[in-house]
Amino acid sequence: MTAAPLLRMTGVSKAFPGVQALTDVHLELRSGEVHALMGENGAGKSTLIKMLAGVHTPDSGTIEIDENPVSISTPQRAVDLGIAVIHQELNLAPNLTVAQNLALGREPRTRFGLLDRARIRREAAAKLERVGGGIDPDTVLGTLSVGMQQVVEIARAVAQNARLLVLDEPTAALSETEAQRLFSLVEEMRGRGMGLLYISHRMEEVYRLADTVTVLRDGHWVGTSPRTELEPEDIVTRMVGRTLTDLYARRRQEPGEPVLEAEGIGDGAGIGPVDLTLRAGEVVGLGGLIGAGRTELAQLLFGAARARRGRLRVGGRPVHHRSPLDATRNGVAYVPESRKEQALFPDMSIRDNVVTTGLGLGQVSDLGVLRRGRVSRRVASQIDALRVRCSSVLQRVAELSGGNQQKVVLGRWLAVSPRVLLLDEPTRGVDVGAKQEIYRIVDRLAAEGVAVLVISSDLPELLGISDRVLVMRNGTVAAELSRAEATEEAVMLHATGVAAGTG
Repeated sequence: MTAAPLLRMTGVSKAFPGVQALTDVHLELRSGEVHALMGENGAGKSTLIKMLAGVHTPDSGTIEIDENPVSISTPQRAVDLGIAVIHQELNLAPNLTVAQNLALGREPRTRFGLLDRARIRREAAAKLERVGGGIDPDTVLGTLSVGMQQVVEIARAVAQNARLLVLDEPTAALSETEAQRLFSLVEEMRGRGMGLLYISHRMEEVYRLADTVTVLRDGHWVGTSPRTELEPEDIVTRMVGRTLTDLYARRRQEPGEPVLEAEGIGDGAGIGPVDLTLRAGEVVGLGGLIGAGRTELAQLLFGAARARRGRLRVGGRPVHHRSPLDATRNGVAYVPESRKEQALFPDMSIRDNVVTTGLGLGQVSDLGVLRRGRVSRRVASQIDALRVRCSSVLQRVAELSGGNQQKVVLGRWLAVSPRVLLLDEPTRGVDVGAKQEIYRIVDRLAAEGVAVLVISSDLPELLGISDRVLVMRNGTVAAELSRAEATEEAVMLHATGVAAGTG
């Protein structure tokens, strides 16, 4: 006889002004089960999670815990019901110690009303031990890696006797070692009888961990099946509503003349010297392990960091990028790794985000006077070309899905027609449908003669869209691989220094 579900959501719907986020959604989660929740960005996953966290309440439908209807009206009510949500942006205080974070809001006190610091530390050590230990309770949380901070938040959830744990894209910012530790924790918590709702775009994680898979599309429930009954292609088809033929389809062409050339460029510290040439119509991949210097090199090329050595030419002309504005004026664009922290103005509208660069270059104003017609035409053309899903150009960027936010960042740069586009982890945190659209954009730009540099930790992506691949190690380029030579094994051999000649 099948055990009764720990969680049951039946016919749940939720609307916001101008947007129907969820319509008649169903979900069941049992104790000792890892249930993957999948769907494109904007499919309704975040809204569903926030209902379980007590942030939103459904407009209709029911939520049951242990077959008893419940109202999760506040975050504290969620905690009382044994629900814990580990968000992508961790809900911790980085300036406090690990022990203080674990006791936050529930600090024990002495009989004199003072904080019982010894007990706080003692209880923190016990909580950490339940999830594997290895973290000093006296460590200031902000000095830990993202992976270790995540362990702390899981320890807090376990200590609060959570029975249902929601993990939202938990490996998005983790190294491979940290991800493996997380997987072990997930399997251990499943063994203890917890129910885990696991949200991820990474198919390999779903197939490693999940017992059951539920797919949402455009706010609707598409289906729930045992993971063993689904092929990856089945899940993708459910997510996007169509079959993806070739995710990395590219129109290969002979590259043109050099557009950007770097000779011996470096920061005088850990990066360089690096020689690099990007040609018109070419997509060059930049691979390597975390810490190899890929992002730092892109920042040198863009003027976000000062080059202390070497020479740089754009279109054959010597240039000095002392700031991003210098690079922008020379036709070099940069989409950084963290769109939320480094690229977007989340509380501003789509329109204002798209025209920001054009404002800096004076392309949408005359003598300091903003030309609204020019602004409207520029924004409308980018929204249409990039297929940004939004209620209007006045919608706040923070309300968009991750994939649509990334398109807004791209739209800002494409609106000024760059000659060189530097993309740092362009598809991190976006779903497979949005990935294909971003690859389509890269292909179109290359066909138009733009030189594209793609930094990616996703090896299939790096190899799939690149015409050739550069591999960085210890701040320099360790190898240049043609499309025929570039395999996952070859990239890793050079990235780790195992290949002959890489030191």
